[in-house]
Amino acid sequence: MELTFQAATPAERLYTARQSMQIEGQTGSIGHLRADMGGDGKGFFPKWNSHRENLDTEEFQQELEGVMEALVGDEQYGGFLKSRDAMRDFCQEHPESGFNDGFAFGFRADTAQYAYLIRLQPYKGEENLFIYCYRRDWLDSHMKQAEKGIRFITPHYEEKFRVADGDKVRIRRFDGRDFERVCRYIDDCHVEIGNELYHICQFAEIMERNGNSVIPLRNSLPAVCYGKVPEKRAIVMFERGF
Repeated sequence: MELTFQAATPAERLYTARQSMQIEGQTGSIGHLRADMGGDGKGFFPKWNSHRENLDTEEFQQELEGVMEALVGDEQYGGFLKSRDAMRDFCQEHPESGFNDGFAFGFRADTAQYAYLIRLQPYKGEENLFIYCYRRDWLDSHMKQAEKGIRFITPHYEEKFRVADGDKVRIRRFDGRDFERVCRYIDDCHVEIGNELYHICQFAEIMERNGNSVIPLRNSLPAVCYGKVPEKRAIVMFERGF
């Protein structure tokens, strides 16, 4: 089996978890495997969850079995499924794969037809492995479209700003309360904000009607930065979103 393996990009890490029905449909999400390695860290207790029966074919299952065998026994892929200690060592050797404040580590394995997005959590008491399986061509096509970002507009279709797929916005209600919501790209005119699906114009109309305002919280910006005010001989702190 020809298998490419590498650390997942920040965009790919989004797909190392369960997606909404809309995104699963567009990315050709087949199912996911999760497993823990037991109390001693040397076992392997997997559970398979199918997402789409028409894609979860015998051919795919045979390939998945081959991928698992390669990740366990082939040293060119690190052998990180041999034990929890091996997984921990492998993650420490690839710090560029870390996310969620270092709690999780993301990787991607590809065959000709399928993409396997992998999340490792090498800690006792946690499920240690998640593999989310996709039709490779569907996933890549959706991610390419998502690179354009998510548009936020006025009710008259004037663009206000864009955020990257997976970034957050802060919604300030008319009463001063704030809510932060993750945004996911569906297509050029539809977006998931939190757990809700909207047409981008529908969302703009709701915000205007309710007297709410929306600002982007871009992950590309630092959480905190500092600046000088020379005339006051002071240093000021700028926090993202404020």
